[in-house]
Amino acid sequence: MATFPAAPACIVLAHEDPRHVRRLVEALDPFPVFLHCDAKTPESVFRAMTDGLPDRVRLLPRISTGWAKWENVAAEVSGYRAALAATDATHVAVLTGSDYPLANPAEVTALLEAHREESFVAVHPLPYEAWGRDGGRARIRYRHWAWRKHMLRLPLPRRVPRDVVFAGGSQLKVLARHHAASVVDAFDRRPDLVRFWRRAWIADESFVPSVLSSPALTPGFAEEHVAHPLWWIGWDGSARKSPPWLSLPDAERLLARRTGSDVDLPHVFARKFSTERSSDLLDLVDEAFGLRPEAVLAAAAPVASAGPASGPASPPSAAAPGVIAP
Repeated sequence: MATFPAAPACIVLAHEDPRHVRRLVEALDPFPVFLHCDAKTPESVFRAMTDGLPDRVRLLPRISTGWAKWENVAAEVSGYRAALAATDATHVAVLTGSDYPLANPAEVTALLEAHREESFVAVHPLPYEAWGRDGGRARIRYRHWAWRKHMLRLPLPRRVPRDVVFAGGSQLKVLARHHAASVVDAFDRRPDLVRFWRRAWIADESFVPSVLSSPALTPGFAEEHVAHPLWWIGWDGSARKSPPWLSLPDAERLLARRTGSDVDLPHVFARKFSTERSSDLLDLVDEAFGLRPEAVLAAAAPVASAGPASGPASPPSAAAPGVIAP
C-alpha cells in the first residue's frame, strides 16, 4: 500500500502568452509539469516560454494542435504517457496555458489524498442535452474536419465501435493514475479507435470521456470518479465558443466559488487568464491562497529610495530558475 502523499503531475497545453505560462508553472510549484507548446507557435514565443524553466518542468514533443483538432487529444495522451513514466504521481491534471490554481499545494494534496483512487471529471453519456438537439450524437456518427474555426461535416453516417459507451466532457480534468493509464492503453492498443476519433468533432471533448465510460476499456470507472469538475470557468451567459477572459471585476464571483460556504467541493483551478487582462486579479489570487510566496513578498517589499551610494555597488543578482531576466 502506497504511503507517500497524494500529488498531481500537471500537463499544461499552451500556445501563447509565455509570461502567463511561466507564472502558472511557478504557481504549480512543487508539482511536476509536463508542458506542451503548439508546434505552430513562433520560435521566439516558444523560447520565451521555455528557456530556463526549473528541472521539475519537462517539455513534451511538439504537435501542431488547434481548435477542434484531433491533435489536441494526441498532445494530452503524450502528457499522460510522460507523467506516468517519469513520476509516481497519484493523479494527472490536464490544464491549458490560460488556467491558474485557486489553491496552494497543501490544499491540492489534501483534496487528492481524500480521493486517492478517484478521478475528478464530469462525463455525460450521449445524448447530452447541452450539446444540441441530437445530444452530440452527430459529432460521433459523421466524419468531420475543422477549417479556420468552422466545422466541415461529411453527411454520410459511418459505423461506430460497438464496445464503446460514447460520452462527452471537458478536456480539463484530474485523472487518478490508473485511469490515465487506461487512456494511454486504449490509445496504444486500439488503433481503430484512434482512426475513428480523428474524424470525430472536437475529439478532445469525447475521446477520453468515452474511454473512461466504457467498461471494456476502463473497468470500474463508474464507481471510481467524482462527477465534480475542479475548474471554475467564468461563463457569462453569452453565446461564445470559448470562455471570456477574467479580470479584476470578476474577483468576487471567482473567490466565492472557491471560499463560499455553499460550495461542497472547492474549485482548485480556474480559467481564463492572460497577462494583459488578468495580472491584477492573479496578484489577488496569489495573495489570497498563498501562491508564489516569494514573488508576492518581493512585490510587497518597499522600494529603496535613491541616494548617494555609501559603499561599493552590489553585483546584479542572477535570474531565478525558470524566469527570464529583464
